[in-house]
Amino acid sequence: MPGPLSGKLVAVTGAAGFIGARLAGRLAQDQCTLLRVFRSNAPPIVDAVARVIDLSGDVGDRAICDRLVEADVIFHLAAQTSVAEAAARPDRDLDANVTPMRQLLAACRERTRRPTVLFAGTVTEAGVPARLPVNEDALDDPITVYDRHKLIAERELKTAARRGEVFGATLRLCNVYGPGAHGRRADRDVLNRMISAAMIGQPLTIYGDGGQIRDYVFVDDVVDAFLLAAAHAGRVNANHFVIGSGRGTTIRAAFECVAARAERATGRPVRVTSVAPPMPLGDIERRNCIADHTRFTAATGWRPSVDLSEGIDRTIEALACV
Repeated sequence: MPGPLSGKLVAVTGAAGFIGARLAGRLAQDQCTLLRVFRSNAPPIVDAVARVIDLSGDVGDRAICDRLVEADVIFHLAAQTSVAEAAARPDRDLDANVTPMRQLLAACRERTRRPTVLFAGTVTEAGVPARLPVNEDALDDPITVYDRHKLIAERELKTAARRGEVFGATLRLCNVYGPGAHGRRADRDVLNRMISAAMIGQPLTIYGDGGQIRDYVFVDDVVDAFLLAAAHAGRVNANHFVIGSGRGTTIRAAFECVAARAERATGRPVRVTSVAPPMPLGDIERRNCIADHTRFTAATGWRPSVDLSEGIDRTIEALACV
């Protein structure tokens, strides 16, 4: 059955990444033209219904952006996502997380194109929440270089949307997990790395007591959120939304769930141990977070459908098939 993006040219930046690859795979089953943009090779899409066009290059390059703005809808997911890497190389992080948005919006203005631009932000743009759950009323107070750069890009998108230069919105994501996360950096994809470790019987290590609360949201629910935002572009325009499961889980409870589900799948027990952190945890690591997605649900009808146990089981099943 044709979807709301059928017949449209739809672009995904970061199409080789965790969320981008999952989103591109879903879009490929619609009757659209799919433009995948990536710096490294993206996996081929088998049995695509869509016409798939691949474009390799840096989304910060103006020539790439000139191609992008021909799209009706742009899912802008390309990013440098490591907080530690951003702190160590702030100029490079600016080039990765701010410059592409600026180039994209400049191309829209100069070519008089008005696509829908949906941007992947982060809930930590608001810093450490003063109260839970967190909604769009939380005051922005980014405390890391990464979060500051994400907020700059988001604000420039909002400004362009308010001026009528694009339709645009940002989905500020909580802790996304599920099949396909690479886990290449120690400070990203933590739950996925724990699932991979548990599958081969390695112990899962928690820094401190693991009492910090996180909102773990399954990748397919996040993909649904982006697609519904595109389908309701007028309702989400010039806004940002907090996207999470709406359920808080301590890090310890999440790791213990991973251990239990992995043992159920493999028959091997998995230990969960606590150790002192190698250095004091920063405010971002110590924070608690639970998302209030009420406004996004009201605008789009989106509701998360995968709870933590099911999401871990689905990730284990995907790993077992690799």
